[in-house]
Parts: sequence; C-alpha cells; structure tokens
Amino acid sequence: MAEQKTVMAIGGHIGDMELTAGGVLATLALKGYKVVIVACTAGERGCPAHLTVEEYRKQKVEEARIFAEMLGGVSVVWDYPDCELPLNDEARFRLCDDIRKYKPDVLLTHWKSSIHKDHMTTHKLVFDAQLLAGLPTVERELPAHFAKGPYYCENWEDPYDFVPHTYMEVSDEGFELWEKAISHHWFTINSKDFKYKDYYTHLMRVRGIEARTTRAQTFMIEPMSMREYKSEF
Repeated sequence: MAEQKTVMAIGGHIGDMELTAGGVLATLALKGYKVVIVACTAGERGCPAHLTVEEYRKQKVEEARIFAEMLGGVSVVWDYPDCELPLNDEARFRLCDDIRKYKPDVLLTHWKSSIHKDHMTTHKLVFDAQLLAGLPTVERELPAHFAKGPYYCENWEDPYDFVPHTYMEVSDEGFELWEKAISHHWFTINSKDFKYKDYYTHLMRVRGIEARTTRAQTFMIEPMSMREYKSEF
C-alpha cells in the first residue's frame, strides 16, 4: 500500500487557500491525500456589520474547521491578529515546526506580490520556513523535514507579475466537494465587496479550458525552478 501523501496550503487569512487552491485540495483529498490548511491569521478584521471582530474570528475559525474536515483534513489557525502578521523568527520557527509536525510532501502559498500585507508576509515566511524545516542542523523538538515547492496560488489579490505556470486538475467530484465546503465560508457568498465564490468558480473553468480539460487551478513557481538543463533539443 502506497504511503499517504500530504499537501500543506498556507494562507495569510482563513479562506485564502480554500478559494485559490480549494478545488485542487478537494481533488487531491478524494485521491487519498491528507490536506493541511494553515491560516496565519483568521482574517477577522473584514467583519460584517452584525458581528464584532472577536465574534467574526470565532466564526471564521469554525468555518475553517468545517472546510478542512469535509476534505478529511486538518485546519491550523494561528493567533496573530489580522493585518499584524509579523515577519520575525517567532513566526518563521512556528511555521518550521508545523512543517516538521505534519510532514507535507508539498507546500502551497501566496505569490509574492499582493495588495495585502499579510499575503506578502506569508510568502516570505513560507520561503524561510521551508529552508529551516529541511535543515537537520536546525535543532528543534521535531526532526528535519523537507517539503517540495512552494507552489504559489492564483489570487485576484496577488496579481502583480503572476503568470500561470502549473495547471492542476480540478475533477468534477473535487469541484462538487469544494463547492459544498466553500459555501460554509460566509464571506465567499455574502461579501458585498467581491463575489468570491463566483470568481473562483469561473476562474477554474477558464483555466480548465486553457488546459484542455473541464476545470483547473494554476500556480506560479520560483523563477530558479523554471530553468531547464539539456544537452540537446
């Protein structure tokens, strides 16, 4: 029996990875992958008028738990306040420890250029923590573990210089699971500022057409990883 693979998606806020990579995560979950979704903040400061910031945080943490559990996975939500995610060693090593704990085969996260401070900080934290987690000489409670990637998700809020590189399948069954799971995130349906669920539903279809399939989600990779070395064409 093949060993279960794990994918870890790391977002600045609850909902980021569920939208930008959720169709792929659901598809992989149905193929037997373990899904771990880390939210570095809850994203609670975008609260609706009928809730306080603290009430919305509690709601979003519960939404994240439901989404992950519907995929048979795990939700991890850090306690940093929305818009205050620090780029420091405490956060770097916290993510290093999460990587070592869950032992993902691959990491997904934000592209580097964004309108959101927390997205850009998360990008940098993942880049640093991937290295720290993989170095045996970095002594922590758990042994070293190296995860491939990162693959950077396509996000309407992280658009600058993003060019689709890797197209990942979203199966019909995966899309159906994602559609049910994402509906538990209140803002994806009820936001008056942006039609989140509609946007990512249609984007999956557009990227699928480009890939000559039904649905897909796309990812960027590090420019260094795009280099190919050949002796002849």
